[in-house]
Amino acid sequence: MESLAAYFHFAHWPPRPDLLFWIALILLAGALLGGVVQGRLQLPRIVGYAGAGMLVAGFGKGIGDGLLLGTDRLLVDLALGLLLFELGARVSLRWLRANPSLLLTSLLESLLGFWAVFAVLSGFGLEPRVALAGSALLGVSAAAVIGRVATELKSAGQVTERMLVLSALNTLYAVLLLKLVAGWLHLDSRGDWIQGVAQPLYTFAGSLGVAALLAGAVALVLRRFELRDENTVLLLLGLVLLAVTLARLLMLSTLLVPLLAGVLLRNTSERPCIWPRHFGTAGGVLVLMLFVIAGAAWSAAALSAGVVIAGVALAARALVRGAVLTGMAHYSGISLRQGLGLAMTALPISATSLVLLAELRQSHPALAQDLTPIVLSAMAIMALPGPALVQAGLWIAGEYHRRAEKNR
Repeated sequence: MESLAAYFHFAHWPPRPDLLFWIALILLAGALLGGVVQGRLQLPRIVGYAGAGMLVAGFGKGIGDGLLLGTDRLLVDLALGLLLFELGARVSLRWLRANPSLLLTSLLESLLGFWAVFAVLSGFGLEPRVALAGSALLGVSAAAVIGRVATELKSAGQVTERMLVLSALNTLYAVLLLKLVAGWLHLDSRGDWIQGVAQPLYTFAGSLGVAALLAGAVALVLRRFELRDENTVLLLLGLVLLAVTLARLLMLSTLLVPLLAGVLLRNTSERPCIWPRHFGTAGGVLVLMLFVIAGAAWSAAALSAGVVIAGVALAARALVRGAVLTGMAHYSGISLRQGLGLAMTALPISATSLVLLAELRQSHPALAQDLTPIVLSAMAIMALPGPALVQAGLWIAGEYHRRAEKNR
């Protein structure tokens, strides 16, 4: 056989599948599982995507402690960029000014959620700086899951709009908190207060600058071209991906750039835009790969080391954020039932936590090492029930109806 393989110019015998083969196999498995989950179980497709990723990890092919190196990180950054840009484009600052109790709700549920995670991690013996960083990683909302489920279910109403705004603001707070922790670590370990202050300022100022450029470019395209045209969709997709790539080159936040760009575009444009779902087929492939990778972010070693702490931290986070969202429901203009539904949509964590963990590992690997099994365990716990909880919350709030979805 070896001589025959040499005759036909095989580089290896037996043949070794390359990266493209595995990507194609994962796409096939994710699409099939997503279709089955949506058609048979009437759950969001991303439950199937995450399930495919969990199966991949179960066979020892997950990202594990590799934490988004190379191609995985690129795919996650690009897909998250699309989803966060769409999410930001639905955040109305005028609404926050008109309803200050909603902004107060956002601050309370995020800050108390961070505190709950910090208290749990500290109770398990982690150092204060490790627990503080962990509160950002485990306290951040699953903005991509929330936005994707809302789009797929075509939900609409007060709870839908609130969960989108709250998840966007929570992401902003979490990135800010983690950058402040990183600055504190520089100050604490090296005594370099200039770098400790300059690093967070550079991240936010630079991210805002790139976001403003992206928002301005997209606004110009929308004024000159028709959004329903396929070439326009490709142009918009290219602009978002270019901005995310630029953020990677300049060591800025790949989470803040698309999110802030969407917010700026929404609040400086005369009318909101109805975006094509994830900017066409290419964007849909990136979104599928995002949730497959997020589902594959676990390992048996991580679960054995961190599942107990992760479970307690998620429970504390859920209790605190749920209490705030239901307790503030009346003051922010919704019913108690709608508040309960909103609280359920705030429970998942997903790829945003993974990106923040990867960034922390690049800047402070020793600190991230203590948090890695906890964060990966938390993601494994929420990979499948997370999207279903968002769907259930929308159903409780009366903004999603299974019969209506089934007939679409």
